[in-house]
Amino acid sequence: MELEVKTLEGAAAGSITVSDEIFGLEPRTDLIHRVVRWQLAKRQAGTHKALQRSEISGTTKKFVRQKGTGGARHGNKKAPQFRGGGKAHGPVVRSHAHDLPKKIRALGLRHALSAKVKSEGLIIVDEAKATEAKTKALSARLDKLGFSNVLVIDGSEIDSNFRLAARNIPAFDVLPIEGINVFDILRREKLILTKAAVSALEERFK
Repeated sequence: MELEVKTLEGAAAGSITVSDEIFGLEPRTDLIHRVVRWQLAKRQAGTHKALQRSEISGTTKKFVRQKGTGGARHGNKKAPQFRGGGKAHGPVVRSHAHDLPKKIRALGLRHALSAKVKSEGLIIVDEAKATEAKTKALSARLDKLGFSNVLVIDGSEIDSNFRLAARNIPAFDVLPIEGINVFDILRREKLILTKAAVSALEERFK
């Protein structure tokens, strides 16, 4: 598959041949959904906690006499039905993560990239660099392209000026190729890949 390469100013910078096995698949939403669900479950904190009956401080002394009150024969104020008692079947600290095979994760990433190509949301640039760490200057360059909701994926090393200039721009994320993931690809309207990122992806899925 042949894709056009641009500069961050929007000028043409030639073309690049990319693998159909990565960018030319027919997107499967079921695979993409499984990977996103795995990602979100993995990062869920799971720190919710309610005190169980055994964890409440309280007396177990019988608080009403056995007979004559018309009430039940309770001997413990920590029971769930009493105010201040333990929570029955309450939440406990746990991990929400579940397993997903590595092949499914890799396939989900390829289908997410193919979905961006199909929706014309993928732009390939020659490089992502800035001469100075100025947010205003980088924002002006992006305005010319009409981008307002973008994820930029570069090679292993991100240009420090570009990274510093981009971090104050709303809805603008910059990640190295090692951090590429399905959720971040889908949450932004446009995906910008540098030529270095494309090469690293093809090497990864070779």
